[in-house]
Formats: sequence, structure tokens, C-alpha cells
Amino acid sequence: MEFAFAHNNFNVLDLEKSLTFYREALGLREVRRYEAADGSFILVYLGDGRTPHQLELTWLRDRTEPYNLGENEFHLAFVTEDFEAAREKHRAMGCICFENEAMGIYFIEDPDHYWLEIVPAK
Repeated sequence: MEFAFAHNNFNVLDLEKSLTFYREALGLREVRRYEAADGSFILVYLGDGRTPHQLELTWLRDRTEPYNLGENEFHLAFVTEDFEAAREKHRAMGCICFENEAMGIYFIEDPDHYWLEIVPAK
């Protein structure tokens, strides 16, 4: 029996704000959407257009308070060919939350405070 990655999920409070962030910060685009018939939730799947992996954003109508991410010791990682241009873009957006220059990486934070690691292609 074998398994393959399908997607990761982040729950979000403001779906449009999150979609804008992921499009502007990482170039992710909506690839499919599911809306509950009763309007109680929306699932939006984002892709990078290059790999099959997707990020599922879940919006819950009745959720009004921020999600408790604990110590936020989990993250998604993205690799980029133009690391310095990406870092400058993210600095301009004000979303860099941690830099580790010794390791040559940094993290950005989305509107719901999920951390996203940015790694240079090697």
C-alpha cells in the first residue's frame, strides 16, 4: 500500500484576505472551490501551477475568533529560484516574521499567523 500527498489545510477567518495574500506573496492560484449548500463553510484549494500539491483554505461561517495555533511549530515550505527578489518583495509586504541568515532562510506569516518558510533553490 502506498500513499501520496494530496494537500495541506489551513483554517482562515477572512477568506478573501487570505486569497489575496497567497496570490500576492507566493503566486498561488485557486484551482477549485467547494461551497456548502447551507453556506456554513467554503473550501478553496490553491496550487502553484508547477506541482500537484495544494493548499486547502477552509472558511467557517460561524467562526469569529482567531485560531489558536499553539506554539506554531509547524509550517509549509516554499522554494524559489530568486531568493533575494522574494525576500525584498516580502519585506515590502511587511510579512517577514523570522529570518535565519545563518541557514539562509526566512519565514513569512499569513493573515491568520501561519508561518511559511522561504528557501532558496539549490
